[in-house]
Amino acid sequence: MESTPAVSSAAPAKAPPAPFTSYQFFVVLILAFLQFTIILDFMILSPLGAILMPVLRITTRQFSTVVSAYAFSAGLSGLLAAGFADRFDRKKLLLFFYGGFVLGTLLCGVAGSYHFLLFARIVTGSFGGVIGSIAFAIITDLFPLQMRGRVMGVVQTAFAASQVLGIPIGWKLATRWSWHAPFLLIVGCSVAVGIVILLRLRPIDAHLKLTRDRSAGAHLLHTASQSRYLVGFSATMLLATGGFMLMPFGSAFSLNNLGISSDDLFWVYVITGVVSMIAGPLAGRLADAVGKYTVFCIGTVAAIGVVIYYTHLGVTPLWMVIAINCVLFVCVSARMISASALASGIPAMPDRGAYMAINSSLQQFSGGLAAGLAGLIVVQSPAGRLERYGLLGWVVAVVMALTVVLMFNVHRMVREKT
Repeated sequence: MESTPAVSSAAPAKAPPAPFTSYQFFVVLILAFLQFTIILDFMILSPLGAILMPVLRITTRQFSTVVSAYAFSAGLSGLLAAGFADRFDRKKLLLFFYGGFVLGTLLCGVAGSYHFLLFARIVTGSFGGVIGSIAFAIITDLFPLQMRGRVMGVVQTAFAASQVLGIPIGWKLATRWSWHAPFLLIVGCSVAVGIVILLRLRPIDAHLKLTRDRSAGAHLLHTASQSRYLVGFSATMLLATGGFMLMPFGSAFSLNNLGISSDDLFWVYVITGVVSMIAGPLAGRLADAVGKYTVFCIGTVAAIGVVIYYTHLGVTPLWMVIAINCVLFVCVSARMISASALASGIPAMPDRGAYMAINSSLQQFSGGLAAGLAGLIVVQSPAGRLERYGLLGWVVAVVMALTVVLMFNVHRMVREKT
């Protein structure tokens, strides 16, 4: 935690937030760019869905299987890695799994059939799904709780950056050449990120001095069975559900239901992403200043209203689609940034790697189930229109409302701890 002179009890509350050191700033940027490649690899499937389904001649259910395969494999590998997550230098662990992620993405870039693509997504998820938990463990190790809203605000802009840069560029590459091209682009960017991490990131091994002498299995069981950790697991399991349910069919809904052309879809992604990139760091600062749970509740309530309205739309003017998407992504960013920063206060240092790995796995499993459920709810008519998308919106809204109740327990526990 930050050292503060014991002059006055009011001084820490009034003091301006401490600025990042140059090395902290580097760590934040490199983790944000790493997250950019991971998130883009997953999110690129959403716009490619409109291309993949006719090219590979697959149904909406098969496409949702491709999406959920990543999530299920990521969840399983996260559980398997949890017992070892606190037994190694986090930098070495990060490089190992990032290398496997690059290999899996390369396989996606050369896939020529549905079954090979399904296999490639399983490989990618097996490695990529663990990287986020390692990154969050690094953030928790290097930054005090009072700074994590700002850190998460910057790191989570990777989601918006993938909207501004990755998805539009990927969409253009896919429509001009092939749907393989975006994956090959991600491989090139990821190799560059990996080299920078190898050369510049310092070892992160302070937790090794505190790690208890347990086997990997015992460490996993110890972390998974603590009652205070179970509170965090139950709350964060639902956080990714909404995104996993809506994202797989986002482009198809825009093209076939809202009447947006493929060229206009490019601008929807770009403008929405720019707004989210601006809003993300602001939401992080607001979470540190006002309260992480307060920002989470405001973002959730607003997101529920937008989701219900958006999923019931028919043919809609482009400007309105852009405006609605901007508001939705700002709300989602506020939810995820504040919730991630708040939940990071739960685990003790010796358990952080295992906790984050288990937490990530549970989110992936719930997200995989959500994507599969979305494939069962939504059907595509012979004309291409998605049916029952409004019903999907109501389901997502109920899940979001439940997270408000569950995250309150996390808020109360972290407040008592600190």
